Amino acid sequence: MANHKSALKRNRQNAVRRARNRANRTKMRNSIKAVDVAIEENSVENAQVALKAAIPMIMKVASKGTIKKETASRKISRLTKRVNRFVASA
Repeated sequence: MANHKSALKRNRQNAVRRARNRANRTKMRNSIKAVDVAIEENSVENAQVALKAAIPMIMKVASKGTIKKETASRKISRLTKRVNRFVASA
């Protein structure tokens, strides 16, 4: 446990940031799952709508520094490819 005043403050700041990062990451994962659910339900329209909602969410999480920009780009790319393959097959 921290004893110095500055270390105590740093612990408080870290706790707040961790909670914020976890909330943002959870929102991102839920938006990705919404795309997966739409694909499993064979709903082309819902998949495209969910993808349009997921992309800004992923970029927002990356801009906040919760995930790296490269990770966000990779997630968006793979998600888009998955939806496009699904739309082409449907």
